[in-house]
Amino acid sequence: MPEDIPSPPAPPAQPTAPATLAPIPFNIGEEFGTAKKNLPPTKIVLIALGAVIVIVGLYSLLNRAKPQGGGEIDNVAAIEVPGQNLVLVALTVTLRNTGRKALWIHDMKGTLKTASGEFSDDAASVADFDRYFEAFPDLKRGALPALMPETKLPPGAEARGTIIVSFPVTKVGFDQRQSVSAIIQPYDQPVPVVLTQ
Repeated sequence: MPEDIPSPPAPPAQPTAPATLAPIPFNIGEEFGTAKKNLPPTKIVLIALGAVIVIVGLYSLLNRAKPQGGGEIDNVAAIEVPGQNLVLVALTVTLRNTGRKALWIHDMKGTLKTASGEFSDDAASVADFDRYFEAFPDLKRGALPALMPETKLPPGAEARGTIIVSFPVTKVGFDQRQSVSAIIQPYDQPVPVVLTQ
């Protein structure tokens, strides 16, 4: 049967010419490591920075240092030292511990604010009190025993006592004062307790 002759295989397909690709736009002046490519938009960075500033500001405001105590000046007695343009002042104060831990008095001083300026002096030593009271009996008027450094006040407690300071003004200048203050600096506290009259 001559009719059963297989037909010859089909000729292989002719390869077609590759299609030409469109050129890729590339600007060598634009590098891939620029801030424009790697950083978020400026608007988002500014919003995030503003939010951080607001949070830090609120935290600082709410957690700022506050005095651990309070109180008042109960009595002020001032005596002019003759011929020295100086007054000795006995400040009788009440100090209260309003904090949550014990308050230890480190040191004390007084300040005087007048129209001519502000003056400051460290509190006199407790050992000098008797000498001052003997020389100037009027200084003892209304005075209590000395408020001493190293006094410990548990939370909620109070202490009363007198501190003696001096200022380079006359008695008339002292009487015309704007204010007089006792400043008590506790240990381990950044802010002193200021009692003003």
